[in-house]
Amino acid sequence: MVDARGLRCPLPVIRLARAAAGLVGGDLVTVWSTDPAAVHDVPAWARMRGHAVVRSTVLDDEAQDPAEPATAITVRLGG
Repeated sequence: MVDARGLRCPLPVIRLARAAAGLVGGDLVTVWSTDPAAVHDVPAWARMRGHAVVRSTVLDDEAQDPAEPATAITVRLGG
């Protein structure tokens, strides 16, 4: 899991790419991000690299700032 909350583009995707580099095809990796661009940037990154987004949900966390909700995006790595 990559916690990129509070980081702006392109850092959530960069952190996700770093985490994915140490994994193998079929593995799942999730990035948490408060950057609104991440809901577009992460799927674009995944498509360009042969991965697939399997889930994208807004985190339901009482501690998070309602003005800046976090999204959890899970990617299945391609082989």
